[in-house]
Amino acid sequence: MNAREAILGRVRARIPRGPEGSRREAVERRIAGRPRNLIPERGQGGIEHRIRVFTEMMLAVGGTVEIVDDVNEVPHAVSVYLRDGNLPAQVRRGADPVLAKLPWHRGGTLEVTEGPAADADRASITRAFAGIAESGTIVQISGADNPTTLNFLPEAHIVVLESAALFASYEEAWTKLRALMGEGNMPRTVNMISGPSRTADIEQTIVRPAHGPKNMHVIIVR
Repeated sequence: MNAREAILGRVRARIPRGPEGSRREAVERRIAGRPRNLIPERGQGGIEHRIRVFTEMMLAVGGTVEIVDDVNEVPHAVSVYLRDGNLPAQVRRGADPVLAKLPWHRGGTLEVTEGPAADADRASITRAFAGIAESGTIVQISGADNPTTLNFLPEAHIVVLESAALFASYEEAWTKLRALMGEGNMPRTVNMISGPSRTADIEQTIVRPAHGPKNMHVIIVR
């Protein structure tokens, strides 16, 4: 017996016995019921608590967080972040209506382009679908508003996260997504991103980047 046969044999041994129909019904009941897993208490609390926990978790994995009181402050914050990071005053965004309506002139010489990321882009900005306090995670859904390439291709990924979309747990974000998409529908891709791209495959030494942005900056809008 080779390794492949051994692995498949262990899988088969753990498959419940019985008619195929009953097993299928059990799976369908579980999917329809959407049982919640254990939910950590870490993220539970009011908005100030969730912002604090999210910030701590994001900083712990190498990301950065900035808090602004008004969404119209975002262009200036982006301009300052790029300048302080010695990056060109250029950023790519998708067709997200909130980002499109921002007063980008407040970013000074900041140049804003629209569309999926290109190889030459050094920085991108997206609007998060949700944030998860318990793990410092950003949830992004694919589409023209926030193309998936903006999450992974540029060197720096800037994320706008509205405080109303910052949840304590993953379960709350999935509930919001189901309500948005409708029963039985899902976006093509749901990306859950916790900090900049990194790896520790070689001698357990953290290296950035690995398969995505070197830097991740979250702007939380109260």
